[in-house]
Amino acid sequence: MRRVAFFLTAIAALLATAQTHYEGQISVGAKGGVSLSRVNFNPSVEQIMLPGMTAGVMFRYIEEKNFGLIAELNMTQRGWKENFEESDYNYSHRFTYLELPIMTHIYFGNRRVKGFFNLGPEINVMLGDGIKSNFAYQDAADMEYFTNDTRHIEQMTMDIKNRFDYGICGGAGMEINLNSKHSLLLEGRFYYGLTDIFPNHKTDIFSSSNSMTVTVTLGYFYRLK
Repeated sequence: MRRVAFFLTAIAALLATAQTHYEGQISVGAKGGVSLSRVNFNPSVEQIMLPGMTAGVMFRYIEEKNFGLIAELNMTQRGWKENFEESDYNYSHRFTYLELPIMTHIYFGNRRVKGFFNLGPEINVMLGDGIKSNFAYQDAADMEYFTNDTRHIEQMTMDIKNRFDYGICGGAGMEINLNSKHSLLLEGRFYYGLTDIFPNHKTDIFSSSNSMTVTVTLGYFYRLK
């Protein structure tokens, strides 16, 4: 079902710009902002959102009024942070992804201020990862705090299985046209990964471990045409 949803979204993104009844507009730009992410573990892992950064470049082609296509190439930090409640322990695992979303762009408003929705598929490649901890997480099984607790600890030392990820992203925001060439935009976006980061066979501990990420970015577009 995940793969079906992914490909249906991809087809919708392409079909939305298939007709030409409007003078095309081409814009390029850049964006940057913050990310908040977690991993959807099953069985669940106690965690809180992990803050990170995101930045990239954008290409937008508007082929007809109110509809267009956006492609981006971004660098985004994702991962998860363990929730130890009132304990002083700290553990987070951060992934750095190169991501390529291709989205249908639907906009509305006037010449000065526009609202918009973006929706489409996204593919990602993990470039690296890193763990930050203030305790010897490799020996957690021998520590009193964890032996007296029912929480999972296997994810702290588990090897990554999939460094390639694909999923669905969608966002909404507003764009302010400074003049005929320059515009600024603010967008909030949600990404739901369809690939599990860790092994998910019947004999494995977790049946799912997919990423979920919220990003808030400020961007700039320059109109070429």
